[in-house]
Amino acid sequence: MSTCSTVSRDLEEPLAGTAATARTWLLLEQSGPWGAKALTSSHLDPALGRALEKAAKGTGVRIALIRRPGRHADCDASAERRVYAAHTVPGNAWVHGATITDPHQLLGLDFAALGRGDHRTFGAALDGRPHTGGPLTLVCTNGKRDRCCALLGRPLAAELAASGVEGIWEVTHLGGHRFSPTLLVLPYGYAYGRVGAHAVKEILHGVREGRIVVDGCRGSSAWERPGQAAELAVRTATGEHAADALSVVRTEGAAPRWEVTVAHSDGRRWRVVVAQGTALPPRPESCGTSVLGAPARMDVRAVRELTVAALAS
Repeated sequence: MSTCSTVSRDLEEPLAGTAATARTWLLLEQSGPWGAKALTSSHLDPALGRALEKAAKGTGVRIALIRRPGRHADCDASAERRVYAAHTVPGNAWVHGATITDPHQLLGLDFAALGRGDHRTFGAALDGRPHTGGPLTLVCTNGKRDRCCALLGRPLAAELAASGVEGIWEVTHLGGHRFSPTLLVLPYGYAYGRVGAHAVKEILHGVREGRIVVDGCRGSSAWERPGQAAELAVRTATGEHAADALSVVRTEGAAPRWEVTVAHSDGRRWRVVVAQGTALPPRPESCGTSVLGAPARMDVRAVRELTVAALAS
């Protein structure tokens, strides 16, 4: 049985520059089944889901539902549930958590402030506190979006949880079904694709030490897709793995060509040329459609370190 992830892997479609974009993630625990658009097609009140979507629009906050790996029986609507907010911009990456009984409390958040990386609204509205545990690992398992996420994501989440890895959650949607199993690691917000349990453990070991593993990385959700590809290219070219070392400080141009400036915390800068290409031959971008597509890909054409003279000009 051919799936979109099988075809993508066989065609060696590149991963860099394919992560979902969000400066801040807001994660709400919701047990039970999820529909394709989980905020409005799960056992969460759909009116609340629509209100949350409206509140987050244009703020840089992306909302997703999470649940523990395993069976997905419904919980009592009044049961306690975990909520996390995570900001992913280097130099100000953080995760805060809270426990609530009424998800309508989320409407009391200042979403614009969350998108800017200000966690005070999370504390004020939800009595949130800094997350003191290890990294959060979100594995996409929503089979209603794409069967690959269920076929490949759910076993991965279950294996990681069974092996004692803490902070494992199933999540509704991370984009890029064809790269399943896909996951996002917080607080730094790097997404990964086509990973097995051993690779995930290496990724998490790096995160605990403040390092980013580049193998299998799709990019940081803090940046738009050209920036994701550019930042990973600089990491590869320089061997820089420190999580907070690199930032995308400027992106000039528009599709199909950008010039991205990546800055190091030590003052160095690089100019990276990124071109939007087309992944050929046509392939299914999702198992949910029979239409063949040619998804965009981010191709790095040049990485050049800027001199002092270039920086001054």
